[in-house]
Amino acid sequence: MRTWDAIVIGGGIIGLSLAIELRKRGLRVLVVERGEPGREASHAAAGMLADGGGETPALLQPLAKASASMYPEFVHALQDESGINVDLRDQGTIVFASEHVPGDEAERLSPDRLAELEPTFADSQRPALFLKERSVDPRALIAASVKAAKHRGVDISSGSTVTNVEISGNRVTGVATAKTTYAAPVVVNCAGAWAEHVAPVQFPTRPVKGQMLCVAAPHVIKHVVRAPDVYLVPRTDGRILIGSTLEDVGFDKRVNPETIHRLHQSAVRLSSALRQARVLEDWAGLRPGTPDGLPLLGATSTPGYFVATGHFRDGILLAPVTAQIMAQVISSDKPRYDIAPFSPERFTN
Repeated sequence: MRTWDAIVIGGGIIGLSLAIELRKRGLRVLVVERGEPGREASHAAAGMLADGGGETPALLQPLAKASASMYPEFVHALQDESGINVDLRDQGTIVFASEHVPGDEAERLSPDRLAELEPTFADSQRPALFLKERSVDPRALIAASVKAAKHRGVDISSGSTVTNVEISGNRVTGVATAKTTYAAPVVVNCAGAWAEHVAPVQFPTRPVKGQMLCVAAPHVIKHVVRAPDVYLVPRTDGRILIGSTLEDVGFDKRVNPETIHRLHQSAVRLSSALRQARVLEDWAGLRPGTPDGLPLLGATSTPGYFVATGHFRDGILLAPVTAQIMAQVISSDKPRYDIAPFSPERFTN
């Protein structure tokens, strides 16, 4: 029977990034994914690498800052190994906010400076700030991650739903699916919103639905734009993503036309140049939420069983640092950052 050194449950950006990092350390790695790799939350994400501006919980900010700084090197490696351009953009973010956005990085924009950065907002009377943030195309990022993982020799089993982690003598021995079992002394649950469905440990994750749409609007905006009711994320090829909602509706991924229309109208109010933009597609994704809004990172009480999930809206952003930290923990190295606040044991005490 074939065995691996580590099995990663879940083929989203968190699972794939960790698998690559473990493979770099010489481990034989298998990724087991219930569908196609990257087709859930990662595929549906907008790709804002928002590490500042009050978007991130205070406890998570050190990891967010670290991960954002890792992104250029992270992307360079993936592009080099896959040959896929993931469209990492560093034009920055404009935030329309009624209140002060915390952080020393925020530059308050005068009307003239705002018009200089984005002419489409020349007549805007809203207070605006500029943040030095990046954005990335998550779908291209996932495609590059899958190709890079395979290039490095990571095995991927698609269409396999893990039902439980196999344990013998109080130690992990592998995972079981409806059709077969896979053997490994290390298992990492990176199953996102589905993490709680893997027996025997029920992690308190839940799906949080987000609906969004994409329009064709070349040369309308260069920067990511965030407002209280909508955000706009431009791509280099002329697409603009418009999002998003936060809905506690279970595993319902249906798109609501009224919601999509409302998002589109909010975008048009922000920039009238989007009124005639052609809608290319709309979709919904399920973010992995937790009771306190913080991820689950680290070892469980079962030797050999680890978890890296619950990243909510920050999965794309936190992928590089999560992969680094979890690889250190799994390899019994001291993690570079303190992950005690994210221990899965915080919900069992």
